Amino acid sequence: MTDPLLNVEELSIAFRQRRGELTVVRDVSFDVGVGEVVGLVGESGSGKSVSCRSILRLMPAHGVMRARAIEFLGRDVTKLSDRELRDHRRHNVGMVFQDPYSCLNPTQRVGEQVAEALRVNAGMSKIDARARTIELFESVGIDRGAERQRSYPHELSGGMRQRVMIAIAISAGPKLLIGDEPTTALDVTTQAQILALMSRLRDDTGMAVLLVSHDFGVVAQVCDRVVVMYGGRVMESGPVTQVCTEPQHPYTRALLESIPRLEAAGRRVRREGIPGQPPNPADVGEGCPFADRCAHASARCSSVDMSLRPVGPSHVTACPFVGEWSDPPGATESSRVGGPS
Repeated sequence: MTDPLLNVEELSIAFRQRRGELTVVRDVSFDVGVGEVVGLVGESGSGKSVSCRSILRLMPAHGVMRARAIEFLGRDVTKLSDRELRDHRRHNVGMVFQDPYSCLNPTQRVGEQVAEALRVNAGMSKIDARARTIELFESVGIDRGAERQRSYPHELSGGMRQRVMIAIAISAGPKLLIGDEPTTALDVTTQAQILALMSRLRDDTGMAVLLVSHDFGVVAQVCDRVVVMYGGRVMESGPVTQVCTEPQHPYTRALLESIPRLEAAGRRVRREGIPGQPPNPADVGEGCPFADRCAHASARCSSVDMSLRPVGPSHVTACPFVGEWSDPPGATESSRVGGPS
């Protein structure tokens, strides 16, 4: 891995309820290197988005965040003062959310919204902010920037609105860009364009990217490493190519085997989804949360230690029984993301 930029250790998140706390994230650890693209992948409700928001301490009033450390460039975010936290949010981390329309002010022109971020976060004058807004629009692929900045959000397509959100997120030159399901509401072509844009921004600026997605195909396209989450826990983590070709947790394999692929003749092959539903956080206790959906589960999985175990260079898994169910390396590579079709 490259030099550390972000290091999250033993993060747990709960929400206060009348009957006590409901834990939704349990002892999650991951890191992001300088200039690295890391994917957080898993089904809805696995704890990906709320884990990312902890980096900015964006917790609702009834949220409780506990962590051994959330370090950004060596500083523990959990110990920042209010002023230091504001500076951290302004200059260190930019965030792009799933639905840009709900994040943009519908009554304000998009150029004014970007310029406002520049004035607040970079201290620019109105004239400089307007000029920089046009430059940012061009850098994120919005053509005719001088004209487009006068548009209202409803006058732009979903892809264009997402580009505006990316322009706002990178306006202060952050060291880390968080994409929280940034392509989910977009068509396939626009999705590919947004992913290509995020990759290009990383290459051009050296900015790291933390990409949240439920789609392993998306993560495989752009990420260097991947962290697989389920039931509020990390199931597996490692280099994306290695995880995709040699998954070391049954959940990772199930995700990969549910991705549709094309045969050589171009015919789309139907794949079976994962049986059952993701667990309710209230029902997650000790042991592996995937046990009741896992084809390889046994009684011992209900009390297994979920600590991550090394299975290769920079590759870890929470399954201690991987040798009993996994294929020999490369045995079923053709069924994985990126394997021959």
